[in-house]
Amino acid sequence: MKNISNTVKKSALLFCLIGTFFLISIDSFAQRRGNAGSRGGATHTRPAATRPATTRPGAGGSGVQRPNNTANRATRPANSNNKATRPATQNTREQNIANRNNGNNGNNINRNNNNRTGNRNTNISGNTVNVNVDRSRDINVYNRNTVVRRNTVVYARPPYRYGGYRYYGYHPYYYHPYRPYYWGPVWHPWGFFVTTLAVTAIVVSVESTQYHYDQGNWYAPSNGGYQVVPAPVGGTVNNIPSGAQTVNTGTVNNYYYGGTFYEKDGSNYKVVPPTAGTLVDNLPEGGTEVTIGDVKYIKFGETYYQPVHVDGKDKYEVVLVEEDK
Repeated sequence: MKNISNTVKKSALLFCLIGTFFLISIDSFAQRRGNAGSRGGATHTRPAATRPATTRPGAGGSGVQRPNNTANRATRPANSNNKATRPATQNTREQNIANRNNGNNGNNINRNNNNRTGNRNTNISGNTVNVNVDRSRDINVYNRNTVVRRNTVVYARPPYRYGGYRYYGYHPYYYHPYRPYYWGPVWHPWGFFVTTLAVTAIVVSVESTQYHYDQGNWYAPSNGGYQVVPAPVGGTVNNIPSGAQTVNTGTVNNYYYGGTFYEKDGSNYKVVPPTAGTLVDNLPEGGTEVTIGDVKYIKFGETYYQPVHVDGKDKYEVVLVEEDK
């Protein structure tokens, strides 16, 4: 009986050991299955929020930049709104045009833009002076009475008669448009205004009137500055610009530059009136194209120039005008 009891106890102990071992084996197997599932089982890990929360939205910051790019695109309408400034610019242009039209009424025309040399002039000595063209100044520089000297050569052509006057010319009338000539940056047209003169300017006295001469330009005092005026007949200088044209009057040679005629007087040059029949290649600014009958002349003061065509070139001839009695 005692042996049977010992045998049962041993069997129970063995059964407990086997059961414990079996449970441990099952638990170990379950853990291994769980780890294997985490390594190879994508079914359980894919629902994890790692990909949408960290990898895909955060990779390269693309998830954040795309909304910002969209926001940047919103600036395009703002740039389109900038186009709204064009009508404003157009309005400004219209106002400027209106202002110009208002400023161009009557004789109040601002012709400063006609100054080819801008608002500065650098003379040969290197000195710079401020300059401006102001045609609105009330100085009668364009109606200066200039006497035309009669030529000793007899006219072979009959004069052109119109309105009680005779207009003499050695060459046939040949019309070509009046295009004022530009003698260069040191030359200025009549009416050109400067506040100060270059140091190379000299004072020339003619019939108790003082003028200033500099490089072919004649100046007279005017409203706190100096204005270019027609050269006074009788004014004498010791040199003239090298670009002066030599013209033959039929008796002597004259030197023509910037609308002014000079004649040699010893070692000096003296301003003389134009001689009838003299041909010049160019005329300066300040002339007026006038129509007399069927002929168009260029008029400077009381001097008339007739357009002609000589030796294949367009030129101008000084016309002798006399009253038809």
